Amino acid sequence: MVLASFSPLSAVARMSARNSAFQSKRFLAQAVSATPKINDQAKPSSYKVVVVGGGSAGLSVASTLAETLGNKSVAVVEPSDVHYYQPLWTFVGSGLKTFDESKMAMSEVMPEKAQWIKDSVASFNPTKNTVVLANGESISYDYLVVAAGIQVNWGKIKNLPETLGKNGVTSNYSAQSVQKTDEFIKAFKGGNALFTMPSTPIKCAGAPQKIMYLAEEQWRKAGIRDQTKINYFTGLGKIFAIDKYANELLKICKARNLSINYFTDLAEIRPNSKEAVFNVLAGDAKGSTVTFPYDFLHVTPPMGAPDFIKASPLSNADGWVDVNMETLRHNKFDNVYALGDCSSLPTSKTAAAITAQSAVLKNNLLGDIFGDNKEVAKYDGYTSCPLVTGSDKLILAEFSGYTGQPQETFPFDQSKERFSTYLLTKEIIPEIYWKAMVKGNWDGPAKYRKLFGAA
Repeated sequence: MVLASFSPLSAVARMSARNSAFQSKRFLAQAVSATPKINDQAKPSSYKVVVVGGGSAGLSVASTLAETLGNKSVAVVEPSDVHYYQPLWTFVGSGLKTFDESKMAMSEVMPEKAQWIKDSVASFNPTKNTVVLANGESISYDYLVVAAGIQVNWGKIKNLPETLGKNGVTSNYSAQSVQKTDEFIKAFKGGNALFTMPSTPIKCAGAPQKIMYLAEEQWRKAGIRDQTKINYFTGLGKIFAIDKYANELLKICKARNLSINYFTDLAEIRPNSKEAVFNVLAGDAKGSTVTFPYDFLHVTPPMGAPDFIKASPLSNADGWVDVNMETLRHNKFDNVYALGDCSSLPTSKTAAAITAQSAVLKNNLLGDIFGDNKEVAKYDGYTSCPLVTGSDKLILAEFSGYTGQPQETFPFDQSKERFSTYLLTKEIIPEIYWKAMVKGNWDGPAKYRKLFGAA
């Protein structure tokens, strides 16, 4: 391969065009020659597959299953009217994309052949193969896929709910406040700017620091950087989980005079005095609190498993849907699968991870349905975090959450800031998302990693 002529942008554009609808040859042949074992007595409250969640995980699975199994064999339980591509909110919060570019009506992305049940789930009864909806109705299934996402616990930080979106306090994790981030960054005139990362698992773990780099760049260009002190507070002991990328991020923070405070977890906001109170989680001061004044405060709230999953027979001790880390099948109920942020899979919770997980889940679930599970697929923990470090550069972290080792697609060092990977993330990947991933036609870059010789 001649690297001098290699273009990741053109290569990914070609890969998107070539990546046709997910169907293994095995299932294509079977779909033509065999009919799935669907109950002839099926009624609107009974489905071959029920998918809980209409986010990126739920739609990437439901789209393929609905197309393969036929009209109304698949139900998607999702209460929302709007579907958001949340990875774009870093760009929205920094004024590099519009909010409208990050959303689409749920009716536009819902698979045509699926039955959309516009409600939320109250409880599961896996021994009876039923799901109870918030309206009290029950629906039954032969197979269940749980893709309910993660719960954002705004109320666990004192005064955050009533303070969010006011007087410099914002978060890119809320549709209601992400545009306020851009507004507050532009209105900032100098002082103390704080950015927080909780100790809990979160979705898109790089987002809390990405907005810091973009804000710092804007303040530098506005000529107020020397009047600004920037602090990053993380409840963890590292700036990023994978050392290869963490080392580069630390160099960037040092060069741009960004202070990092480890094992500090935001506990309270005092809006009247504009102070943020942090719990100290480790070291000699463990158990104490520290207080910092703020003029700008970007909060990443603590997150966790959804309450209705925590309270169900599907959860493990930590509240996540308890699935096998390779097959994505439930460890107790054989006809239940889960993927994405609500699952117990020990890897970073990202949209990129879902692409690989959905391919594995669909292969294995369709194998169950068609009675052919000889080719069991296994998920290897792949995930990715595009770490935006400026309005024209990015570190494209790709790795396995299982091994902690880089798992990069392109034949160059992705830990270095590049303009090409910035454009890939900002312009091309959103197109892949809307035109392929939510339609079930994108199962991640694994095959292209082998093509590029980076595997």
